[in-house]
Amino acid sequence: MRKECKMVYTYDELDDSGKEKAREWYAQQVFDDSCDWEYVYEDAVRMAELMGIEIDQRAWTNSHGFKGKEPCIYFSGFSSQGDGASFEGTYRYRKGAVKAIKAECNDAELIRIAYALQEVQRKHFYRLYATCKTSGNYCHSGCMSVEVEHKDDPYRHIGDAEGEVRQLMRDFADWIYERLEAEYDYQTSDEAVEENILANEYEFYETGEPL
Repeated sequence: MRKECKMVYTYDELDDSGKEKAREWYAQQVFDDSCDWEYVYEDAVRMAELMGIEIDQRAWTNSHGFKGKEPCIYFSGFSSQGDGASFEGTYRYRKGAVKAIKAECNDAELIRIAYALQEVQRKHFYRLYATCKTSGNYCHSGCMSVEVEHKDDPYRHIGDAEGEVRQLMRDFADWIYERLEAEYDYQTSDEAVEENILANEYEFYETGEPL
């Protein structure tokens, strides 16, 4: 039996190589365990509502027995082919959607989607209704199943409107994914990682490995 003594360092005491290793460790922890998507989800649900999209909610129970609900938004990311986001919910015409989106933000993509939905609805007297579901083993928008029908007559032929609404729902899912990716980039940026490492007073070995 023998005893070994190892020096323990704060983040500021590490050399550049050690700091880089420490940041890599923390960034991976953020994505695997604690990346907080709550604000992105809240924003997505809010923007969806303004356009007439109601995202479903799913129940969850954590390891401590606490229960809650969260939007049915699914994603994978952020560097592999097939990464993306999708959602489950319904869509119906909402009067004044374009004006509401413009009042809430100046996001060009959201304004485009809201306007395009308004135009396709206008051609069908604002009676189109859509149901969005996820399907397959991937999360990207192309895996979303979007069924579109006339609210008063499900068997009425709606022509190109089905494909147009389907694409716009997928465009909105892509918008959600872009917001998730931006949040991930922020939370794993060197600046944010260093701030959190220092705030939590983590300690490391000389190589940057966590204690």
